[in-house]
Amino acid sequence: METCDSKRPSGQVSRRRLIWQLGACAAALAALIGCGLAVAATEGKPAPSIRAKLLDGTSFKLSEKPGQVVVVHMWATWCLPCREEMPVLDAYYRQHREQGLVLIALSMDEAKDASRVRELTKAYSFPIGLAQDAEMSGYGRIWQLPLTFVIDRGGILRKDQWHGDPGLNAQSLEQTLTPLLTGP
Repeated sequence: METCDSKRPSGQVSRRRLIWQLGACAAALAALIGCGLAVAATEGKPAPSIRAKLLDGTSFKLSEKPGQVVVVHMWATWCLPCREEMPVLDAYYRQHREQGLVLIALSMDEAKDASRVRELTKAYSFPIGLAQDAEMSGYGRIWQLPLTFVIDRGGILRKDQWHGDPGLNAQSLEQTLTPLLTGP
């Protein structure tokens, strides 16, 4: 049986086959990106966009926060280390929000658990949302918690906890965020 390539000299590929192969590679890459398995955001590069519907009905858009330091904290009610970090984050946020600090916490809990999320976070002063109501595909698939991203006033990702951070505490927040808030 003759194929498109059967009359070509050895080593040459037909244009149709090359286009098909490139299309297959593009489809595979699109599938990886859709699953959050492609390369996530990179420290020192512009932060990918974030849009979220918050539990109070308002919306959050990273693009509407130019000139502010933004902390995006991924957590869940069933994650004990996450729940231990929340009061520390809130204390730092309350102390520094007038300096241009924005903090948003996105819970990995399911929609059916939204009332539990609301109950556990009612004392906190920063916005809360559910991750399933957020668009932030450029950050990779969230598979570990807690996980925090820090974006500087210029929209550059300055810190992500994918890279071995032991967790948040008052000292680490001071070391990471305060220079971004007080610097040029």
